[in-house]
Amino acid sequence: MSTVNPQPLWQPDPERIAQAQVTKFQAWAAEQHGAPAEGGYAALHRWSVDELDTFWEAVTRWFDVRFSTPYARVLGDRSMPGAQWFPGATLNYAEHALRAAATRADEPALLYVDETHEPHPVTWAELRRQVGSLAAELRALGVRPGDRVSGYLPNIPQAVVALLATAAVGGVWTSCAPDFGARSVLDRFQQVEPVVLFAVDGYRYGGKEHDRRDIVAELRHELPTLRAVVHIPLLGTEPPADALDWSALTSADVEPVFEQVAFDHPLWVLYSSGTTGLPKAIVQSQGGILIEHLKQLGLHCDLGPEDRFFWYTSTGWMMWNFLVSGLLTGTTIVLYDGSPGFPDTAAQWRIAERTGATLYGTSAAYVMACRKAGVHPARDFDLSKVQCVATTGSPLPPDGFRWLHDEVREDLWMASVSGGTDVCSCFAGAVPTLPVYIGELQAPGLGTDLQSWDPAGKPVTDEVGELVVTNPMPSMPIRFWNDPDGSRYHDSYFDTYPGVWRHGDWITVTSRGSVVIHGRSDSTLNRQGVRMGSADIYEAVERIPEIRESLVIGIEQPDGGYWMPLFVHLVPGTALDDTLLARIKQTIREQLSPRHVPDEIIEVPGIPHTLTGKRIEVPVKRLLQGTPLEKAVNPGSIDNLDLLHFYEDLARKRA
Repeated sequence: MSTVNPQPLWQPDPERIAQAQVTKFQAWAAEQHGAPAEGGYAALHRWSVDELDTFWEAVTRWFDVRFSTPYARVLGDRSMPGAQWFPGATLNYAEHALRAAATRADEPALLYVDETHEPHPVTWAELRRQVGSLAAELRALGVRPGDRVSGYLPNIPQAVVALLATAAVGGVWTSCAPDFGARSVLDRFQQVEPVVLFAVDGYRYGGKEHDRRDIVAELRHELPTLRAVVHIPLLGTEPPADALDWSALTSADVEPVFEQVAFDHPLWVLYSSGTTGLPKAIVQSQGGILIEHLKQLGLHCDLGPEDRFFWYTSTGWMMWNFLVSGLLTGTTIVLYDGSPGFPDTAAQWRIAERTGATLYGTSAAYVMACRKAGVHPARDFDLSKVQCVATTGSPLPPDGFRWLHDEVREDLWMASVSGGTDVCSCFAGAVPTLPVYIGELQAPGLGTDLQSWDPAGKPVTDEVGELVVTNPMPSMPIRFWNDPDGSRYHDSYFDTYPGVWRHGDWITVTSRGSVVIHGRSDSTLNRQGVRMGSADIYEAVERIPEIRESLVIGIEQPDGGYWMPLFVHLVPGTALDDTLLARIKQTIREQLSPRHVPDEIIEVPGIPHTLTGKRIEVPVKRLLQGTPLEKAVNPGSIDNLDLLHFYEDLARKRA
């Protein structure tokens, strides 16, 4: 990684820097809490990790977090795992999420969009009323603090109401998207034993209706702890005889009652992709999520009451929970339920236009698909309100940065962000006051002591290393569900560097303070002792027009050798002939290095993904090493299990 300073692709102008919430926060924190007044973001970040207690206290004061009982101190125990935040404090997440109803009752809290692309508003007053009604009904059903409430729901207003009502009573929310099959849902919900299930009768995707009543019936049968099932008739069907009707539970005009719970009381359970076993059931706290998301959305994303926040997501992905937290900053959130590319590839840009989105978030894969499909967002849509386009899910390749700059607007803040379900937040990404360099995340987040470490546990700059976090973050899991001795939690993050969070990504922290993500370290490519990130290879290969998607695996051979195949899924109508093979190898050699050139290039019928759209490298590697399919992968975690048979057959032939 070169230390030469390139020219930034985008730089905020002085007025934007002055108006940013993070600038105002720094000036106030300097006056009130001893933060550095000079030195910009870099100085503020240094202070935020050196003075962790003071920083997080400042965040709670800046955002006026309402503690119904005060805390004894900010950080009772700093050790990881097991950090103890704000001991003694009580509060409620949902109370904070609905605060804007007091001053902006008739303005939209939610804009709901389906595949017609017409926005339907839900006002702050109406959202608060429905939450109040449903929370009272949940209490009447016997739901008590700590009880789990589950949703088998698409990204619709009812999902937001159900989450907030659950949090209001002190219950623990958990959700899956309705495109998940029964086995995938049961792998998740059976771990947490929910007492209530909110379920749709079906969903619409790609212009088609998908009836899910049979799956809901199976879930009910396999979840014996359920006391009630609530039917949401998205496709207009009647509720089953023994199910409750959504409209009946949300029709009363009742003020919400917010259960005041301990800071570390569980808010929700999220799940890892679970490609090689049961998904990890990750528990995060009401207080930890509240303050982490206020910091992330209010300071890093610069969101406030005048903004509209659209992120393409589903209820099965942590970005949905992150999107809902936009309500904490008084922001109108945009819920899109439908295919990301229906009726055409430009669908998400049309939604951004029609909803007046100021921050539009999507996947890096969608940006690259638009580039390949020849979409011209600025030519075809009025995107003048969009201040920031953010991407996650995988690193945004350099071509993606250039395309956004050229095809959306030259003065566009591009935020490539990286975090994880594990913390339901970002380790690094958006900073409204910093320049954007091609292929780089702007900086580590405030309060996040993000470093790149070599195998000996020494920090490195301008070199590839392991992503570690050396200070606790409030949204780190309080525990995993069904992990009584904490061993699974410990082994997931703390077994490599004791007391330090190792996330499992290769990163470079540059001497400018920016961050480059190279891909997962648990599926590392390691040739002649040199570690390489798969993301770098994908970025180079997928520039080639004939290649739809790719997957690269590195496999240690029994004889001490190393086999690194590249699997390519081609665009229909193209062939993997000698010319294309030569072009792939030449592209990798020129853009990366001769060491990155694969041993073999193999055409495949498709690339398998997790249910949230991430390529699965580790299970494919296990299959190619001869592990039986049922041991290499959890079938319920894969979007298309049939694709894995190709890799299974290949392993047999090679053996």
